[in-house]
Amino acid sequence: MSKMTSFDVQSTSCVLCGRTDDCPEKYGEKRTYVEYNLTVHYYCLLMSSGIWQRGEEDEGVDGFLITDIRKEVNRAAKLKCNICKKKGASIGCVTPKCKRSYHFPCGLQRECIFQFMEDFRSYCWEHRPVQEFADKEPREASQCTICLDLVEHLSLYTVLKSPCCKNAWFHRECLQYQALSAGIFFFRCTVCNNKDKFQEEMLRMGIHIPERDASWELEENAYQDLLHCYQHCDVKRCLCKKGRDYNEPDSKWEIKRCQYCGSRGTHLACSSMKSWEQNWDCMECRSIFAKSGKYSKRQKHSLATSEKTNGTTYLLEEPPPKTPRQSSGSPHSFLLQSPKMMCQNLSPCSHLELPASNGMSMSLSPVMSNRNWSLSLRHKHLREKRREACNILKELKAQVKTKTTRLNINAEDIWSSALKGFRQRIFSPTNTIEVNFSNCKNRSKTNTSAASKHHFFQLLMLHLQNSSLFEGSSGKNLSLDFQAVKENLYFEAGKMIAISMVHGGPSPGFFSKTLFKCLVYGPENVKPALEDVADVDVAQTIQTIKCANNLSSLQSAVQDCCEFLAAAGCLRPVTALCDKNMLVNDILNYHVIKRITLPLESFRQGLKTLGVLEKMEMHPDVFSSIFCYKPERLSAETVCDLFTIHSSSDVNKVEGADFWMGYLQDVESDESVVTLEDILLFVTGSCYVPSVGFDPEPTIKFLCISYPVGNRLLNCLELPITKTYQQFKNIMDLTIRNTLRVEKD
Repeated sequence: MSKMTSFDVQSTSCVLCGRTDDCPEKYGEKRTYVEYNLTVHYYCLLMSSGIWQRGEEDEGVDGFLITDIRKEVNRAAKLKCNICKKKGASIGCVTPKCKRSYHFPCGLQRECIFQFMEDFRSYCWEHRPVQEFADKEPREASQCTICLDLVEHLSLYTVLKSPCCKNAWFHRECLQYQALSAGIFFFRCTVCNNKDKFQEEMLRMGIHIPERDASWELEENAYQDLLHCYQHCDVKRCLCKKGRDYNEPDSKWEIKRCQYCGSRGTHLACSSMKSWEQNWDCMECRSIFAKSGKYSKRQKHSLATSEKTNGTTYLLEEPPPKTPRQSSGSPHSFLLQSPKMMCQNLSPCSHLELPASNGMSMSLSPVMSNRNWSLSLRHKHLREKRREACNILKELKAQVKTKTTRLNINAEDIWSSALKGFRQRIFSPTNTIEVNFSNCKNRSKTNTSAASKHHFFQLLMLHLQNSSLFEGSSGKNLSLDFQAVKENLYFEAGKMIAISMVHGGPSPGFFSKTLFKCLVYGPENVKPALEDVADVDVAQTIQTIKCANNLSSLQSAVQDCCEFLAAAGCLRPVTALCDKNMLVNDILNYHVIKRITLPLESFRQGLKTLGVLEKMEMHPDVFSSIFCYKPERLSAETVCDLFTIHSSSDVNKVEGADFWMGYLQDVESDESVVTLEDILLFVTGSCYVPSVGFDPEPTIKFLCISYPVGNRLLNCLELPITKTYQQFKNIMDLTIRNTLRVEKD
C-alpha cells in the first residue's frame, strides 16, 4: 500500500463525495496519496457501486487499482445525487427498478442503509430494511442499555431492537460506536450476551462491525497487572521463618494459590502438601461450597485427582497465566530460526491446529486479512489448549505399568477383534498394550510394536466415527441402537476412546459440541440445536413447526405429526403462536438427549477408564479442543518443531540442519515424492501426532552415513551429512519411499 503524506488532510476533499470532512466513525479513514494525487474516504470507496477490488492488498488503495478508481470517479461524475442534487453520486440503491443514486455522506444524512457484509449492498430511504415489531410490543419508552438514556419503542431509523431480547432497545448511534470499539469478537447483545444472532441482525440494519479485535485488547500491556500472581501465605499458622511473603520455587516454601479464587495462598509445608500439583482450597471458598451443598462433591473430585495408583500419582495441573498477545508472523519464519536444541522442553502437541479455510473469497483484501488474522488467533488458542491436554494426558499415562498385554487384531474386522481383546479377562487398561496384526504376513522388522499400536488405534477411531453408535455428518452425537445397548457396546466405545488417548492413539475429533457438553456438564444443563438432529424426517418436522408464521399453520403442523409428538411425550395444546418455541425445544430435548439417556450414561462410564472423564470435567475447554476439533494436516513448521536436534552448541554450523528444514518446506510444497506424514511414519511408525505426544520425543542425529535411518524404538531420525542439498533431497526421497513401499507390500 502506498504511504500517506504528512500534510494536513483537511485541505483536500474526497474524490467520490467531494467533502473534506475527516470523521473515521462516519465515513471511514480518510486517506491521501501524493503520488496518485488522490484523497478518498474508505467507506465511500467501499460502497461505490461500480468498482471492485481487482488487485492484491499492496496494490493501489487496499487492492482497488488506481485506474479503476479513476473510472469510478468518471462514472459517478455523470450521476446526480438525489439528495444534494450535485454530481458524483457513486452509490445506488440495489432494489430493482430503483434509480436513486447518492453520495455516502448524503445517504447517511437521508437515513439510507449500508450493509458492511457480503456484496456491500446499499438501500435508499424508501427501500431500506426495517425491523418487524410484534403487535403486543410495549410502546412505552425504555432505557438504552449503552447510554442509559430513554429510547422510544418506535420503528425509526435511529432506533434498533435486539433480535434476541424482548425488552432490549438501543440508539443506532450508540450501537455503532459500541461496534467500532468492541470489534467482531466482542460485539454482542448487552443484555443476554448473544453474539451470532445479534450481529447478523445489526449487520442487516447497517451497523458496521470491523473485523478486528476490541480496542481495549489492542492496547499494549493492557492486562499486565493481571499477570502478577498472588504470593502470600494466609493460613492461620505460618511455619516459614522468613515470613508469609517468602516464596521459594520447587521447595516446601513455594506458595500455592487457591484453585478456585486464586486470591489466597499457602506455603506447601504450612498445609502439609507434598506436591505443588496438589489442589488447595482457601477457607472462604470452602465455606461457600459448603453452604451450597456442592463442596462434598468437589472435594471428592479433588481427592480423586491426587490418589495414588500403583505408587504413581496423576495430578491436576493449573493452567498457565495469561500471556500478552503475539503476532502470528510469516508462515515460513521458522526457517529463519536456529534448530531446536536438547535443552528446550516444548510439547509436540503445541503445534497442532485446525486447517485454515481456503474455500472462501471476499471482495476486499483487508476484510480477508482480518478474517485470516482472527483464524490465526483461533488456531493459536486451540494449540494452547491441545498443549494443555497433552500435559494432562501425560499425567494419566503415568498409571501405565511396564507389564504388557498383547492384542491379536484382524485389520479386516477391527471392531470384533478389538472388542474381543478389550473384554478378555487378563486385559487391564494400566498395562502396556502390544498389538499384533494376525492377518499380516511377512511383516517388516522395522514395523515395531509401537507402529502397530499407532495403526491399530487409528483404525479403531476411524471405525468408531463411522459406526452405528454415532449419528450425524461432521459433529456427531450418540445414536439409539437397542442391540448395542443390550450388548453394552456404548460402554466399550467410551472405554476404547479413553484407552486410545492415554496409550498414544489419535484424538477423536468428531464429537459434536452438544455431545461433549452432555458428557462434562450433564445432559440436564445442555440445550441442543436443530443441527444436532441427524434424522431428516424429524428435522423437517421441527423446521415446519419452527417456520409456522400464524396460529392456524402451527396447529396444522402439530396435527400432521401428532403421533410422533405423542410418542415423544411432547404433544401439548397449542393456543398461541409463541407456543411453537417451547414445542421445538421439547422435541429437540427429547430426540437429542432424553432418547439416548441409556447410551449416554453407559458411554460416560466407559470414558471414566483411566480417569479421562474426570479430567474432562475439570478441564472442559482444554479437552473440547481434541474431542470436537480435528487437527490439520502436518505442516513443515509442525514437523520441524516436533524433532529435537542432538548436537553440540555449534549446531547452526552444521549444513545438514539447513538441508533438513529446506527439505521439509519442499515436501510441504509438493516438490517431493513423499509427504510429511510419510516422514513421521518413517521415524515413529505413526502418521499422526498422538494426543499424549510421542514417547520418547522424536530426535534427529547428523551422522556420517550413506542413507537416513528411522529408529522407531527411540523415535530417532539419523540423517546423512551431504555436500549439496540436491544430494540430501534425493537420498531422503529414495530411502523413505522405498522403505514405506516395502512395508506396505
